[in-house]
Amino acid sequence: MPGPRWGRRGASRGGPDDESVLITGGDEPTASAEQADAVVAALAEAHRSEWTFVLSATVRVAGDLDLAQECAQEAYVRALQAWTRDGIPARPGAWLTIAARNQALDRLRREVSLRRKLPLLVEPVGTDPHDAGEEESDAAVPDDRLRLIFTCCHPALAPEVRVALTLRLVCGVPTSDVARAFLVSESTMAARITRAKKKITAARIPYRVPGRAELPERLDSVLTAVHLLFSTGHTAGEGDALVREDLCDRAVHLARTLAALLPEQVEVRGLLGLLLLTDARRAARTDERGRLLLLADQDRTRWNQRAILEGLTVTAGALASGPPGRFTLQAAIAGVHAVAPSPELTDWPRIVHLYDLLLAVWNTPVVALNRAVAVAFADGPAAALPLLDELAADRRLADYPYLHSTRAHLLQRLGDATAAARSYRRARELTANAAEQAFLEDRLAEICRPDPPIE
Repeated sequence: MPGPRWGRRGASRGGPDDESVLITGGDEPTASAEQADAVVAALAEAHRSEWTFVLSATVRVAGDLDLAQECAQEAYVRALQAWTRDGIPARPGAWLTIAARNQALDRLRREVSLRRKLPLLVEPVGTDPHDAGEEESDAAVPDDRLRLIFTCCHPALAPEVRVALTLRLVCGVPTSDVARAFLVSESTMAARITRAKKKITAARIPYRVPGRAELPERLDSVLTAVHLLFSTGHTAGEGDALVREDLCDRAVHLARTLAALLPEQVEVRGLLGLLLLTDARRAARTDERGRLLLLADQDRTRWNQRAILEGLTVTAGALASGPPGRFTLQAAIAGVHAVAPSPELTDWPRIVHLYDLLLAVWNTPVVALNRAVAVAFADGPAAALPLLDELAADRRLADYPYLHSTRAHLLQRLGDATAAARSYRRARELTANAAEQAFLEDRLAEICRPDPPIE
């Protein structure tokens, strides 16, 4: 078969091949409400945990990201009927992968004539997709998910578009969460992703896993995608739970794989240290009711000490290997928090200094906001409030809930309950996560509670 391209193909419809018949069956199933609920729950869990595996395996057959995505989605649709009829398989991910790959093979067979008539969609006839070059690329990136992430982070695309495309298509992060990570509207991000896919088609960018020599030029985008994947799970954009543990675990696994794959890359170790040190606090971030707890209110005995030790070791090695980059500096900041026995004994001046270094290499409004929080603890809320006033002029933070909640907290500490309540309400309006909303409502109730009568 000629080498694959990313170009979009039409959705041909026809009779399924033999293997597809085994998957889809024929008669409409009849199921109890309990069976139907179980199947829906199993599919939802399979989408959370297996989507990336299914898509990665299907792309290797289809050679086309759009086609692979369509076939993976079709596999989930088919599963709803087949699992209701036959029961949930012991290995849902394997079932879905086989279904998606069969669908892709069926579509490719039916489009052979179209591929011959449109040679621009394929590599030159002499190219063998299974030649030594592909085997070398597979050896360079042994993890299916990382292969697809490195492929999406093609240098022909703008860096922020590479990351957005990876998060949305490969990691399954909702467009709204991707937009939130980049401080843009959902419609703006959707348009960016659409333009990126069109550019891939128009420029005839091939689906090809980069060789080891090509990895460094794509590495920063890959690290950014893994970091944002973790951040999306660390504080879920919406829903009842504060944390999406599946996304956090997936990101940590990818960071570990990257560190083993590219041990000479300092920032890879910096990212792994950052994720380990941040994730170590997972169990202490909510109370028994699932309510958000700020860092100062967390029970530090519940922090994962093994993860902290590993994170500190990895971060120290990265810091000793040369000038630190943005991930290594963030890991160093997380390390200062990790070793502090209490909020009062935290080395806040050290954290402010590290944020100054971070701003020198990665000047973003969110980093500046985090620095302002550190200043509030180091020098008091009155010193930090003017910094927030400056950041409020940045339109990218206009709908950023953490700017408003931070401002509310500082105003509350300064005794301005009216202004604090106004900022808490604005933060609540901009927050879709139930745990964060409950936290903000508690703070509002706290400052709006009437004073007890004087006896």
